[in-house]
Amino acid sequence: MTYSNLGNNKKSVLIICMVVGLALLLPRLAPAQEANNGVPGDWLSRYASPRGVGLGGAMVAVADEPSAALWNPAGLSWLRQNELQVGTVQLFDETSINGLGFARPSSTLPSFGLNLLYLKSGEFEKTNELNESLGTFSEGDLVMALTAAQALTPRWSVGASLKLARQSVEDFSGSGMGFDLGVMGQLTSGLRFGASALNLGGPKITLREKDESYASEYRGGLALTLLEGRSVTATELVHRDGPGTQAKVGTEFWIQSLALRVGYYIEDISAGFSYRFRNGLQFDYGMADHELGMNHRFGLNYRFGGYYADSRANPEIFSPTGQNPVTKFLLASQTKAEAKDWQLTIRDQSGEIVRSYAGQGNAPSHVIWDGKGESGMPLPDGKYRYRLRVTDLEGRTMEGLERSVEINTGGPQGSIGVE
Repeated sequence: MTYSNLGNNKKSVLIICMVVGLALLLPRLAPAQEANNGVPGDWLSRYASPRGVGLGGAMVAVADEPSAALWNPAGLSWLRQNELQVGTVQLFDETSINGLGFARPSSTLPSFGLNLLYLKSGEFEKTNELNESLGTFSEGDLVMALTAAQALTPRWSVGASLKLARQSVEDFSGSGMGFDLGVMGQLTSGLRFGASALNLGGPKITLREKDESYASEYRGGLALTLLEGRSVTATELVHRDGPGTQAKVGTEFWIQSLALRVGYYIEDISAGFSYRFRNGLQFDYGMADHELGMNHRFGLNYRFGGYYADSRANPEIFSPTGQNPVTKFLLASQTKAEAKDWQLTIRDQSGEIVRSYAGQGNAPSHVIWDGKGESGMPLPDGKYRYRLRVTDLEGRTMEGLERSVEINTGGPQGSIGVE
């Protein structure tokens, strides 16, 4: 190991210790939470997507999905592909929250996003002064957020959302408007910072004769990415007028197409997972404990177009000594700025790079692999993982999904019986 690599490793270990230490300390610093369901907009502040709840709600410095614009509008400029997101959670007493989000990244113009959240309660009993039943009623809350985000530099972005809210209780309804502001920056190669101010100037809703405003909310946090993007640990502090300060923390680890998560959400442990399909579809699940019982969240994300890097082997199983002696890696990419360079790496099951292809500018349409390593010697049978990475002139990296290709020179196996 060289001295430079040793220094980089020490720096990474130091950053990990700082973030993990902060993650362990924040829950102890957070004051005891009281029941705040009566605070206007409390349901929105407590909401998180299935992935978000798995990360403990610590999304202000991650913010890489459409719904995360609700917590940090600046995150939209860090998205790479167009993304459509739907999610649902059944809370309690037939109360549910359903969400729809869409985001479209841009290179020169601002990136745009739209989020719709709808809370529908179950039936509540209505009584008079003598506690006599007068029937039932339900409550509905609808929030729509229009978001725009702009990259100031390749490392810093800002964003703003126009938030429209409508609430209906019995025969009464009202609506209001407010604003959200956010900033996000890359402090080091793996450490990202995010901060936001939410519910500025409202929404203020008038039901009957009383005005109720969503509480102002301020968020700040860090997200540490390691292992070439396969691991994320995020911490966050949230302060709201009324409820006070609260800590959030969570971690995520990807194993090829599967992600596992665990976090500290509000006052309890949360967890979840995701599975990413080859066609751009991703299934998300999150669960969190609550004083009224466990609740489960489900979501689907679909990514398409935009800015990306992708590679596919054809065929996925080949034999250097058989009828299919080579495989062709089909390469495709789209970058925000002009492409600077590209690299296709092939790894064995232990993670060691056995072959790599690289070049300047855009990646070619395909690369041929004959199953040999960097030394020119044939590699043993087995599965190998490959991934395309493209970097543009502004330092952004587009990394494709990691896929598998197999070398199999054994052919069909069998036995012959002899009497």
